[in-house]
Amino acid sequence: MDELPRFTAIPRGKVSAIATTLEMRTRPALRPEPQGLPGAVVDLGAVLPPAYLALYRRVGADHLWFSRLYMDEAELGALLARETTALFAYRVAGEDLGLLEMDFSEAGVCEIKYFGVAAALQGTGAARRLMNHAVRTAFDRGVGRLWLHTNTLDHPKALDFYRRTGFAAIAQEIEIADDPRLRGVLPREAAPQVPIFE
Repeated sequence: MDELPRFTAIPRGKVSAIATTLEMRTRPALRPEPQGLPGAVVDLGAVLPPAYLALYRRVGADHLWFSRLYMDEAELGALLARETTALFAYRVAGEDLGLLEMDFSEAGVCEIKYFGVAAALQGTGAARRLMNHAVRTAFDRGVGRLWLHTNTLDHPKALDFYRRTGFAAIAQEIEIADDPRLRGVLPREAAPQVPIFE
């Protein structure tokens, strides 16, 4: 077995994370949701890029989500409008505070591209309700595999949350990317727990 270096220097201007791929191959029992939990999962339908990006930032800035922020509006609009893209929000009192983006472009497979709730909803059970919706939606469409990535920039309890939902971890990769705060697509104060190396 080839020996890998224990430490690898990350160039300045970059962020790095360990990305974990998780999957489920059979429909699990859905986890119970708290009684009286406010809010509901709503289908975003043909959402336009500006509204989508506002929600994407609201949910993902604390975890340095960036890939959709680099797309031009026409490219993003085409992706959002695909029949194989399913978009949902977690809405509370008229405000969207959670995002679920699902990709059904591969036959028999669904990838959860983006999943999360804003900080105000973390720990309330809203993420559980949103994930239950994802599991139902995927398996009601007859998929044989539901999968996603998470990484160490996500919420510290994310990996455990996915495992308790029924996902199994199957692979890991090291992810290195330009720091989106230095590229100007996220404010410098986003994700203060992640140092900026200029």
